[in-house]
Amino acid sequence: MRVITSTQDLAEACARLARHPFVAVDTEFLREQTFWPVLCLIQLAGPEDEFIVDPLAPGIDLRPFYDLMANESVVKVFHAARQDIEIIYAKAKLIPHPTFDTQIAAMVCGFGESVSYGNLVKKLTNKDVDKTSRFTDWSRRPLTQKQLAYALADVTHLRDVYRQLKTEIESTGRVHWLDEEMAALTDPATYDSKPENAWQRLKMRAKNRRSLAVLIELAAWREQAAQAQDVPRSRILRDEALYDIANQAPTDTAQLAELRTLSEGFSRSARAKEIIEAVKRGLERDPRTLPPMPAAQVLPAEATALVELLRVLLKAAAARNRVAPKLIADTSDLERIAVEDEPDVPALRGWRRELFGEDALKLKRGEVALTVSKGEVIAVPVERRRQSNG
Repeated sequence: MRVITSTQDLAEACARLARHPFVAVDTEFLREQTFWPVLCLIQLAGPEDEFIVDPLAPGIDLRPFYDLMANESVVKVFHAARQDIEIIYAKAKLIPHPTFDTQIAAMVCGFGESVSYGNLVKKLTNKDVDKTSRFTDWSRRPLTQKQLAYALADVTHLRDVYRQLKTEIESTGRVHWLDEEMAALTDPATYDSKPENAWQRLKMRAKNRRSLAVLIELAAWREQAAQAQDVPRSRILRDEALYDIANQAPTDTAQLAELRTLSEGFSRSARAKEIIEAVKRGLERDPRTLPPMPAAQVLPAEATALVELLRVLLKAAAARNRVAPKLIADTSDLERIAVEDEPDVPALRGWRRELFGEDALKLKRGEVALTVSKGEVIAVPVERRRQSNG
């Protein structure tokens, strides 16, 4: 097992890998104590070669690795690629392309929603993935041979999984399905940590537009502070406190001190003054510059029933075409189809419309009904007979 610790060896390894049509990639990193992920290990495997790269080795320059990630002639194969791409983008401001995510490809091929790497390897190669080193602190040195073998297996199995999924997708004519998913995964906007957009990642909602304006400014302030100090967002201010401040909108430190979500004495800190300034910026914002309020939609009873019928239709279409339901439509799609004439949702575009969306609209209009034939739920046309008076 070869561990690369020098720039020259890395350049040679990447040159070898660049001669082949694909490279399997995995990374190990830590981010519990930092805002930016700390890259601790890189695993690479081509059709003939396997390498482990130590990014923490003194003096090593990872530029050859990033050049390989940018090489358009080599497909970069990941499993659940988002975090791996995120760290590469954070370190080098580039998105690996072209990319093949085996977790998404498995959904396209009917292996279920968000299938785990271990289960996918078992199903496709009948091999077991050793999980005994999965909680390793990858920043510690030296790493044992067992830990390195565990890390390398992530990419040696991955290349076999890739070959089988690629063959399946090509043989079933679903390449364009996967291409659509990869386009979203490799969009730089997915990985930009712009402070002004930080509020969009929050799960709770502001109670009104005034609170929303303050929340936007507070989230931007927290994002900038976390990035500058390289600490997790919660180390600056927890989400619960963020919402409490946004909804109460204190304009002086005395009012801030009354909030139960903040620790005693917090209102006397330098950070408290910055929070008050952010609150005031929010209160002074022109309402016309604010995005629309995310509305919590309460469905009428008849729409709720229709959503359940659409869910049955979705599961049937997914089973018939051997694709994960989640990849075709989510609950939000179903709810919008139920209450809007023709909403702009992924389920009503491209291949998803062919598999499910068109029948979903027909079901909503009463043009098809659901029935069971040979144990399978299918949509059948509804015959509209004219009533006779005679």
